[in-house]
Amino acid sequence: MTDTDHSPAQATEEAKPRLDPKLLEILVCPLTKGRLDYDAATQELISRSAKLAYPIRDGIPIMLPDEARPLTE
Repeated sequence: MTDTDHSPAQATEEAKPRLDPKLLEILVCPLTKGRLDYDAATQELISRSAKLAYPIRDGIPIMLPDEARPLTE
C-alpha cells in the first residue's frame, strides 16, 4: 500500500460533499424560520421545530417542505 491508497471508509467520507459552515449559519427552516442542524451521516438538515429533515443532494440543500422527510423521534 502507498501513501496515496485510501481505505473504503476514507473513500466514503471523501465522497460525501461537506456543507459550508457559513451556509448553515444563514439557512433556516422555510416553515418555522428556525435553526437547522447538519447531520453529516444522512446528508440532511434537521429542523427540530418542524420535525422535518431536508435532504442535501450533491452538496445542495433542498429546502422544499415537500422534499423533506418527517422525523419520527
